[in-house]
Amino acid sequence: MTALSESPDDPFALHLAASAVLDDRGTVVGWSRRAEELLGHPGTGVIGHPAREVLIDPSDMPAAREAAAMCRRAGGWFGVVPVRHRSGRLVEMGFRVRALLRDGGVREWFLVGAPAAEILEWQRDRAVLDGLFRRCPIGLVVHSPEMTILRVNRAVERFTGVPAASFRGMPTGTMLVAEDARNSVDRVRRVIQTGRSLVSTEQYTRLERNPTRERAASVSAFRLEDPSGRVLGVAETIEDVTERHRARRRLALLAQAGARIGTTLDVSETARELADVMVPQLADHVTVDLSQPVRRGEESAQGSTESVVRVASRSVPALQPELPQPDGEPVEFAPDTPQAGCLADGRAVLEAVLAPDRFAMEPRRGGLVPDPTVHSLIVVPLIARGLVLGAMSLWRSGRPDPFEADDLTLAQELASRAAVCIDNARRYTQQQETALTLQRSLLPRAVPRRLAVEVAPRYVPAGAASGLGGDWFDVIPLSGARVALVVGDVVGHGLHAAATMGRLRTAVHTLASLDLEPDEVLSRLDDLVNLLAAEQEAVGEQPVGEQVIGATCLYALYDPVSRLCSVARAGHPPPAVTTPDGQVSLLELPAGPPLGLGGLPFEARDVELAEGSLLTLYTNGLMGEHHSDLDAGLAQLCAALTRPADPLERTCQAVIDSLVPAHPADDIALLIARTRVLPAQNVASWRLPLDPGSAAQARTLTTAQLTEWGLEHLVFTTELVASELVTNAYRYATGPVTLRLIRERSLMCEVTDSSHTSPHLRRARTTDEGGRGLFLVAQLTERWGTRYTREGKTVWTEQPLLEP
Repeated sequence: MTALSESPDDPFALHLAASAVLDDRGTVVGWSRRAEELLGHPGTGVIGHPAREVLIDPSDMPAAREAAAMCRRAGGWFGVVPVRHRSGRLVEMGFRVRALLRDGGVREWFLVGAPAAEILEWQRDRAVLDGLFRRCPIGLVVHSPEMTILRVNRAVERFTGVPAASFRGMPTGTMLVAEDARNSVDRVRRVIQTGRSLVSTEQYTRLERNPTRERAASVSAFRLEDPSGRVLGVAETIEDVTERHRARRRLALLAQAGARIGTTLDVSETARELADVMVPQLADHVTVDLSQPVRRGEESAQGSTESVVRVASRSVPALQPELPQPDGEPVEFAPDTPQAGCLADGRAVLEAVLAPDRFAMEPRRGGLVPDPTVHSLIVVPLIARGLVLGAMSLWRSGRPDPFEADDLTLAQELASRAAVCIDNARRYTQQQETALTLQRSLLPRAVPRRLAVEVAPRYVPAGAASGLGGDWFDVIPLSGARVALVVGDVVGHGLHAAATMGRLRTAVHTLASLDLEPDEVLSRLDDLVNLLAAEQEAVGEQPVGEQVIGATCLYALYDPVSRLCSVARAGHPPPAVTTPDGQVSLLELPAGPPLGLGGLPFEARDVELAEGSLLTLYTNGLMGEHHSDLDAGLAQLCAALTRPADPLERTCQAVIDSLVPAHPADDIALLIARTRVLPAQNVASWRLPLDPGSAAQARTLTTAQLTEWGLEHLVFTTELVASELVTNAYRYATGPVTLRLIRERSLMCEVTDSSHTSPHLRRARTTDEGGRGLFLVAQLTERWGTRYTREGKTVWTEQPLLEP
C-alpha cells in the first residue's frame, strides 16, 4: 500500500470538502462534520428532514428542482447552488453529486461540496495546467526521478514532430544527439539531487533526425514535490530562442568589429583584423583577398580579377589548414568560381550547401578551398566608394549548420565597414607615399664628396600616426674648398611641410652659391619665410598677422685651409663638437629667433676646429622622447659621440640606436661631419703690388707652382686665367692684390682685391678693344664666381684635375 498526500489546494480533498447523503426522495440520511462547519447545521438538525426544507431558500427552489431533474437524468451532477446557512444567510456551494445503489435496488445520492469560490479558483488552476500542456507555445517536459519522460506538451510535439503520447516512458534526452542528450540528463539529475532550480539557461540542442541544424534553447527547470516533500520528478520549460540568440550574437559581432577593425591606417593589417573577427564567431575559415593596386595604395580597376593577393587567412585552430597560397601571395581564381564572379560583378554569393565536386580544379588554381570538408560558403565583395577593393570568403566545415541569409547580411555589413577602413588606409597610404616621394625627391640624393669634410647623414621619417615632416639636411660645396653644412626643420607635418622644406632648401642653395656669411644667409632666408607667410595669408582665411609658416635652421661654413667654422642658427638646437681626444660639448651660439618672426638679427660665431673633430648637426626630433628631460637626451647624445675615430656610419647608427624609438613622433635629420685640413703644400698664396707688371708676375708664379705640383697640362690655361683676373683688379681696384692657388679635387685660382665692384660677363663687339677677358675665363674654366667679404671681394675659378 502506498499512502499519498492530498494537495492543500484541492477543494474536494477529504479534510476540506463537505459531504452528505440523500435518499431518492431528497431526505437527508447522512451529514459530515465538515458540512456542519461550513453550513452551521448539526447532523441532528438535518438528518431525517427533506433537504429542500432545511438547505434551500424558497426563492431558489426552481433552480434546485431543475438541478435535481438533471441529476436524475444523467445519474449525477456538478454545479453551484446557493445553500442556506443555519444563520439564514446564503452560501454559494459547489457540489458533485453521484448516484449510489443499495441492496434491493434502493438508490441514494452522494454529495461532496465546497465553497464555490474555492472551486472556481481550483478550476482556474486546472485550466492553467491544461493550457501548459495543450496550448502553451513554450515546450514543457516532465521527467520522473528515474530519468524517464512522464509527459510533454504540444509545443514539444511540434518541435520534434513526434506525437506527445509517444514520449511517455522514453529516457530523458531521447531524440537528441549523444552529446546534447548527456547534457540534458546531467541537467535534470542535478536539479533532482540539489533541488536548485535553473532559470533561463541557454543550451545548444541538435535532434538526431537533423544533426546539422543547431538550435539554441532557453531552459528553466524545477523539482516537483508532493505536500509531504516526496520528490515526484522535474519539470522543464524549453523555449526555442535560436533567432534571438543569433540576433544577439550578430549584434555582439558588429560591436566587436567596430572596436577591432580599422585600428591602424595599414591596408594589410586592417584586412587581418577583419579575418580575426570572423573566426570563429561566424565561420571556420576565412580568406581576404585584395587587388594588388589597393595593397599598394592605388585605385582598384573596376571589375578586374587580375593581380589579386591573399592578404589574410584565418581558421579555427583545430581545423588549421595548410594553405597553398599563404598571406602575401598572388591568387588566381578560375572564371566559374564565386570569388571571380564576386570580384567582377561586386555581388555577394551564398552557397548554403556545396556539392562535393563544386571546386574541383586544376592544380595551378588550387588552394581556393581551405578544407576538403567544407560544406557551406559565403563570398562578399569589399566595396568602398563604388569600387571593388577585393573579396572575403567565409567557409564552414567543423560547424554543422550551413550559412543562412541572415549570415550573408551580417557578412555584407562587416565587409562594408571593413572596406571603408581599408579604403581609408589605402588613401592614407597613397598620401603617405606621395608625401614620402616628394620628400625624398627634395632631400639630397647623394652627399657630395669633399676633401674638406667627411660626412654621414641620416634621415628618419616620423611614424605613420604623425605623418611626414619638413626636416632636411644639406652639404653644399663652396668656392675656396669650403663647405656649408645645413640642417633645418619646418613646423608641421604632411605635404605642406614637405613642400615648404623643398622651397627653403632651394633658397639655401641659392643663397649659399652667393658665398654669403652664415648670418646673412639666415637673414635672407627669414625674409623668404615672411614672404611665403604673407602669400598664404593673402589667399587663406588666417587672421592678419598670424604666422602660418615657421622653421628653424642651422648653417655652418667650414674652411679646411684656415680650420675656421662659422656657425649661425635660427631657433635651432646647437651643434655638438667632439674633439679628436673624445671630449664632447655643445657649441655655445647666439640663440637667434626662428625663421619667420622677422626684424630680429642673427649672429654668427667663428670657432677653430682641430683636424679630425666631429661636428654633429641635428633637428629637435632627435630629442623627441626627452622633452621632459632634455639634459638626459643630450647626455645620451654626447655618450654616443665620444669615439671620433670610429667610422662615421657606425657613429651615426649609435646615435640613432641610443635616442630614436621604433616609431618616432617627429622627423629626424642627423648630419655628422669629420673635419679635415688641407695640407699646406696644397695651398699657394702671393701678395702682388698693384702695378702694370703684376699680371706678368702672376703668370710666372702660376707656372712655377703648377710645375711643382705636376700639373703642367694646366699651365697655359691657368696662366691666362690668373693674368686676366689680376689685370681686372689692376684696372678697377685699389690697393694690393692677393693671388691664391688651391689644389683639392679641382684646381682653384683666386684673386682678391679691396674693391666691391662686381665683375660682369659680357660678349664684346668686334669694335671693342676690351671686355673679352672674363668671357675667356668663363670658357676655359669649369666654374667661376665672386664672393664678397667686409674688406673687398674674391674672384675665383675652378678647373677639373685630369691626369696628363
